[in-house]
Amino acid sequence: MLSDKNDECCSTHLIDGDGVFNVTGVENFIKEVKLAECGLSYAVVSIMGPQSSGKSTLLNHLFSTNFREMDAYKGRSQTTKGIWMARCVGIEPCTLVMDLEGTDGRERGEDDTTFEKQSALFALAVSDIVLINMWCHDIGREQAANKPLLKTVFQVMMRLFSPRKTTLLFVIRDKTRTPLENLEPVLREDIQKVEVVALSSYEEKEEQFKEQVASLRQQFFHSIAPGGLAGDRRGVVPASGFSFSAQHMWEVIKENRDLDLPAHKVMVATVRCEEIAHEKYESFSANEEWCQLKEAVQSHPVGGFGKKLSSILNTFLTEYDAEATFFDEGVRSTKRKQLEEKLLQLVQPAYQSMLGRIRSDTLEKFKEAFDKDLKGGIGFAMAARECNGSFMSQFDEECADAVIDQTKWDSSRVRDKLKRDIDAHIAEARTAKLAEVTTLYETKLKEALAGPVEGLLDGASDDTWPAMRKLLQRETDTAVTGFSAALSGFEMDEQTRDSMVLRLKDYARGVVEAKAKEEAGRVLIRMKDRFSMLFSYDSDSMPRVWTGKENIRAITKTARSASLKLLSVMAVISLEDERDSIDNTLTVALGDGGASTKKGTDTLDPLASSTWNEEASKRNNNWLPPPWAVVALLILGFNEFMTLLRNPLYLGVIFVAFLLVKALWVQLDISGEFRNGAIPGLLSLATKFIPTVTNLLRRLAEAGQRKANNEPQHNSTLASKRKEYGDDEMK
Repeated sequence: MLSDKNDECCSTHLIDGDGVFNVTGVENFIKEVKLAECGLSYAVVSIMGPQSSGKSTLLNHLFSTNFREMDAYKGRSQTTKGIWMARCVGIEPCTLVMDLEGTDGRERGEDDTTFEKQSALFALAVSDIVLINMWCHDIGREQAANKPLLKTVFQVMMRLFSPRKTTLLFVIRDKTRTPLENLEPVLREDIQKVEVVALSSYEEKEEQFKEQVASLRQQFFHSIAPGGLAGDRRGVVPASGFSFSAQHMWEVIKENRDLDLPAHKVMVATVRCEEIAHEKYESFSANEEWCQLKEAVQSHPVGGFGKKLSSILNTFLTEYDAEATFFDEGVRSTKRKQLEEKLLQLVQPAYQSMLGRIRSDTLEKFKEAFDKDLKGGIGFAMAARECNGSFMSQFDEECADAVIDQTKWDSSRVRDKLKRDIDAHIAEARTAKLAEVTTLYETKLKEALAGPVEGLLDGASDDTWPAMRKLLQRETDTAVTGFSAALSGFEMDEQTRDSMVLRLKDYARGVVEAKAKEEAGRVLIRMKDRFSMLFSYDSDSMPRVWTGKENIRAITKTARSASLKLLSVMAVISLEDERDSIDNTLTVALGDGGASTKKGTDTLDPLASSTWNEEASKRNNNWLPPPWAVVALLILGFNEFMTLLRNPLYLGVIFVAFLLVKALWVQLDISGEFRNGAIPGLLSLATKFIPTVTNLLRRLAEAGQRKANNEPQHNSTLASKRKEYGDDEMK
């Protein structure tokens, strides 16, 4: 309940007569007087004394408050119930005054002193200055001097575990003729600090009373300054925590527990700092600038991200420091650290997103710049080195721009990932570029060799292979020169470069060999065309007119020799500068010399593979396994060999299988098929295997059928012969 005496004064019922703390009223009161803005610049004054001793009246005169006063014409009775609180008018700094329920009241009775002690303990714990209102003429008396009140105050002070000193200001009401010097020693006993003020009777000496009140009021101005009435500020609770502190103190007092003010101060600081930290965290979470920043980094890098976010964080942390500055330093620092950690946890995903955007953006820019440099003719290694260094430096700068001042977060992991991505792109581009260069020069070689090789083989002569070797050497050297120049931009090691050059040379040789084999596949057609050409046309390439006088044998011999020359050129690939006797061999075997070889039965066939001590003979025998393989088979197959010795039946099965395999081997001519290579041999065998097996089975079946048919015929012949023989004997 709030009431106003004027526009500046407001009051509330802090604790009612039943001991219930008015939480809502206090919160509204604090907002009304703007207490939270005062920090430590406020003071709390309370007054205690016997019932109907003029406490409320004194406060109203002293602080311009509006506490309810007793109406003497209605009798002496309880006016103030519980504890009331009001703001003093015209006192700087902000001063709150509490009017406590009077002691020794008839309403509560002689035995009900619980609330009296509780309110006294509460007043001493909360207040900086405690006014003890006493009648002057009661000092020196045992009962009338309100000794129970003083006893209560002393007991309460013993229960306060605090180094803070509370000022006890004894106000002697209606001073008599007895000198103050004679009254003061009685009150100083067992009290640490006592201020004694004597006030004249208001009814008898109104002007003197007002002067004394004005003088006393003046003492409350700047009471919290050093040397003032409330100069000891060690245990002061910051204004923003006053409501919670007072409520908790009252709960502890009502539960009849010892009130440990230092521990209470830490507890209040903990609660209030947590509340302030929570408010700042929620405010930061809803901050528009932070929300926009968080949303922006999801789509693109934000310039000045670190400075902007650091500024926002610093603003809220500074606000926390300002609001919590008067609370316990240890608690304040701990809660600030926790608040900072929570805020950093909140912003860390945005920071990581920022780094991720910087990484992806830098990688894309690197790819564009790198491809542009390569198209511009810059060497591959130089372009990779310059772009790598440039964009890694750019990444470092942008990461530095994203650094948050309140953190020590490390961006090395993101940097390492970017480095791996760039290296992977460079390696991929290097592979693709090398493949492109290799393909380019292989294409050039193929175009430069295929046509001329075909032309040379078409006009086969003694100079065909020497000319082809010169052609191969010339084009290979030209390609290798350009290829080596192209590879120089990659700055590769010499071994790798030599290996690639060797593969290009092998490719050139392979082009020639492939073209030669391709043309060799049409050798019979070419021989026939050459024979027909030379036989049907004269030396001027004119069609022959047969008159009957031509020497057909000489023409035939010439045409056949030319055809054999073509065959001798295409029979063997002669890319090495070695002399061979293929031409003579073919002439002896297929020319006129062939007749003489056929006359002698002991003469060897010059075309037999065993007589070729050159390439043909080597290729005929290259299907055999190497000696080390034969030895390995013998060692590894020892167990199988012993198994065969223990079970002779296996030998029969293996022998039959060997005969079948041998028959297939002969029928399929496997050794002959594989002379031209593994893949052509497999393809050829795949087409011949099933027909050959079918033919072999059919022949076996026919042989069995013929044997079965011959046995009955043979038996019938014997029977007829026996019959004829018997008839002859009878005759």
